[in-house]
Amino acid sequence: MDLIELLRKTVEMGGADLFVVPGSKPMAKVNGVMRELTEERIMPDESEKLVEYMYALAHRDLSLIDATGDDDFSFTVKDLSRFRCNAYKQRGSVAAACRAVSFGLPKPEELMIPRQVMDLITLREGMVIVTGPTGCGKSTTLACLVDAINETRSGHIVTIEDPIEYLHRHKKSLVSQREIPNDASSFSSALRAALRQAPDVVMLGEMRDKDTIRTAITAAETGHLILSSLHTSGAAKAVDRIIDSFDASQQAQVRLQLSMVLQAVVSQRLLPTLDGKRVPAFEVMTVNTAIQNLIRDGRTHQIDNTIISAHGHSMLAMDNELMRLFKEKKISRETALLYASSPDSMAKRI
Repeated sequence: MDLIELLRKTVEMGGADLFVVPGSKPMAKVNGVMRELTEERIMPDESEKLVEYMYALAHRDLSLIDATGDDDFSFTVKDLSRFRCNAYKQRGSVAAACRAVSFGLPKPEELMIPRQVMDLITLREGMVIVTGPTGCGKSTTLACLVDAINETRSGHIVTIEDPIEYLHRHKKSLVSQREIPNDASSFSSALRAALRQAPDVVMLGEMRDKDTIRTAITAAETGHLILSSLHTSGAAKAVDRIIDSFDASQQAQVRLQLSMVLQAVVSQRLLPTLDGKRVPAFEVMTVNTAIQNLIRDGRTHQIDNTIISAHGHSMLAMDNELMRLFKEKKISRETALLYASSPDSMAKRI
């Protein structure tokens, strides 16, 4: 099978991901639906050759997958796209999932990123977290924020990613992009090093462990703006996830620190539309005095109500956004109920 042709078909169909899994036909995920690319199934020896070619395109050592059983990297196909790839072992063979990433940075208005999110670029210090499930566009939202900062202010932006997805040119700011593990061994070590590189903004691709989270909080305390992502759904769960990653004896101190440095949490989902496409829905929590008190006192279960009551100016509530999309006839009643944080309340509103 021809890897370049499979990637080309995926991009031409508007697909987000290409899946190469032995025993299955090559598949592309288009608007959340799996679609076959050929009638021919992939045999284990073919999948191994396809993955080897991916590593060759990435100029990467194939032995990296043998060490841990999976590996993240990226590569570029000229005149087509960049691709973020995860190669992994399964049932004694190798498989891969490749996500198409456009060469150019997307425009926030084209992605329907709301004003409340883009207004966060005016922040000079603290922490902004983007949350949501895999494949919902967290990396793209972070890239849009970095690009908007790059266009509007002078400074040094350091990005730490695994792998690098969007390539940022130097505009008003100087942008240093570091990739794990090619340029640094881990997120936490790269973040510690970044603090010695005189950054104004640090974009941390993901906060994966306690050490990274602790270093990010310290960096935010010392006057840097930290942009990062978490695999959670909703602002309250993001706060809980950070606090719960620490030992019980440390959690009171972390709650206090987080209440002081956290500036905003953006939660996003991609929803199926009535016309077979997908539309984003955003929740935005900007940290005011009331939310600071809720975080510090361990009353994160009350955060959702606070967001709903402040919906409109600087905050967006997910359920209100779902209701708006339903009224605009973009999503179905079933979709609104499925993604609502309070399905019973949503059902009554509908």
